[in-house]
Amino acid sequence: MELLSVRALKKYFPVKKKLAGEPLWLKAVDGIDFSIAQDKVFALVGESGCGKSTVARLVLRLMNPTAGEVLFEGNDVFGLKGDSLKAFRKSVQIIFQDPFASLNPRRTVFDTLSEPLKIHRIVEKKYFKDSCAELLNKVGLRQDVMNRYPHEFSGGQRQRICIARALAVNPKLIVADEPLSALDVSIQAQILNLLQKLREETKITFLFISHDLKIVNYFSDTVAVMYLGKIVEYAKTEALFKNPMHPYTVLLLSSAPKISHSPIHRFTSTSHGDSPKDTGEVPSPIHIPSGCPFHPRCPKRFQPCDRIVPQLKESEGRLVSCHLWNPYERLEE
Repeated sequence: MELLSVRALKKYFPVKKKLAGEPLWLKAVDGIDFSIAQDKVFALVGESGCGKSTVARLVLRLMNPTAGEVLFEGNDVFGLKGDSLKAFRKSVQIIFQDPFASLNPRRTVFDTLSEPLKIHRIVEKKYFKDSCAELLNKVGLRQDVMNRYPHEFSGGQRQRICIARALAVNPKLIVADEPLSALDVSIQAQILNLLQKLREETKITFLFISHDLKIVNYFSDTVAVMYLGKIVEYAKTEALFKNPMHPYTVLLLSSAPKISHSPIHRFTSTSHGDSPKDTGEVPSPIHIPSGCPFHPRCPKRFQPCDRIVPQLKESEGRLVSCHLWNPYERLEE
């Protein structure tokens, strides 16, 4: 059963236009489609600036789209009002990237965790303390921290508090926007294990946004790779990491470092081919190249790549947007 469905979603931001010229648009999200089944983890990966966080904000209805729709349990998120909107807010929660900025420094842990209980009337006021203690226990913290302030905690502890806050309203979907990137590597492992444990116990669905491919490989069921606002490959996690098909996916996997046993070279590329060559900078999302957006950086480009935009089509059991895998149509220029 599909819990969340995104259809032809677009978000363009206007930028200052040139004198007497055409208006310019930054195409942060440019017509993407995906769906998340109940009790599954769907991951969005890609380089910084590809549109991942914009997708998260659109799904949460923190901004309105330029076009397209987001369906949650079959209902259009952007058409919700009143009690329906409040129910949606309760069902979909977010874990932010920076635990240092996402907690109010003037509020104690008890204030932070009890607020959603009060807003959504989860329990009576006299049971707030017991509920907060239970939430803290779920995320591996003791109840005696309730009267402390955020500055008294480490980064990992703050992120645990943020997770507890998200769990307070028993959500059906959690949007995790780079929840580990601001933490030390050793702490990342602890938080990731916590998320995995919570997923197994509560059956919560995740939209997991990350640039760390090792984490995505461990935690997700399905992966979509984004490049300049578009999804270029969409596959089951195991299949994508075992056999990446889009040249950009190959580049991402080849660029991910791994620890070597050699005392001289501690980090090497992954096993997906040789070390990646310099493929240049990511083009501006304001001036996206014609044809395939990746073609200026692609080592496998050929004749149609700079003229015809490849469509995201099924190939060998997955969706991929590349002329290498999908026979292109010779369209009139």
